Amino acid sequence: MTRTPRANTSRHAILGVLSLCPMSGYDVKKLIERSIAHFWNESYGQIYPILNRLAAEGFAERRREKQRGKPDRHVYSLTAKGRQELERWLATPARQEPVRSELLLKIFLGSAGPVADSVTQIEHFQTRQREALATYEDIERRLRKEMADHPQLPFSLLTLHYGQHRCRAMLQWCDESRRALARLGARRDRRRGAAVKRGGRTWTPR
Repeated sequence: MTRTPRANTSRHAILGVLSLCPMSGYDVKKLIERSIAHFWNESYGQIYPILNRLAAEGFAERRREKQRGKPDRHVYSLTAKGRQELERWLATPARQEPVRSELLLKIFLGSAGPVADSVTQIEHFQTRQREALATYEDIERRLRKEMADHPQLPFSLLTLHYGQHRCRAMLQWCDESRRALARLGARRDRRRGAAVKRGGRTWTPR
């Protein structure tokens, strides 16, 4: 069966996570939630089948660990073959992924409605970006404290800084867009006012 690009990347994402240390499927999910979930996530429904396939194909090794009072758990570790495959994938240029944004779609089609609706869309997005930036800054403080001498820290910070720079750029775009929409709204109001005046009617702005 041919794998989709997303399935292939999911496979290599889990190979990469296993390169950090041996893990169970539960451990993989929790590490993803604590680290890369802001830009790449996997569900349990994806993780366990991928781990089984990796083991079947020789990219990972599976061992059973007994737990007192709990069911046995399966722990997966990267094999030499798996590490070679991960290194091959890391050296391959990343694909350019298509952007789908409901926000940009609504802004593009904004001429069909009141300018105020587009302003509201921008304001909501701006609030979310501020919250995300604050979250990233909190994560950086925690990482610098908890992983001060860990070899993974520089790479974690690179991805985190990408998110921070993107948030700051989006906040700048929000400011520019709100100013542009304010100017557009003022021009529309002037045109409406002039049209109403020519018609001899009293016009009340909405």
